[in-house]
Amino acid sequence: MIGTLIEKEDINNYKIIAAEESKVEELCRKLNDAQRLGNEFKSKVTIIFNTEDGPMRIETTVWSLTDKYIQIKSGVLIPLSAIISVEY
Repeated sequence: MIGTLIEKEDINNYKIIAAEESKVEELCRKLNDAQRLGNEFKSKVTIIFNTEDGPMRIETTVWSLTDKYIQIKSGVLIPLSAIISVEY
């Protein structure tokens, strides 16, 4: 699995940038499922996203999803354009 595993509380220590290849359209279904898993079943998903330091990986609950961001715990927002993959 690519990406360095970090704690979700450490996300703000990294500058999030757009992924080399946008996968927003193909990830929409997975992100909707991830939000439902989080809200209804308190299940965590693995999200890999791009930063200036390279890909980072977190295991978290997706609280909400907009057309530009996902929101995780403590109001942290991750731009959809930075997401490389979502696994559950």
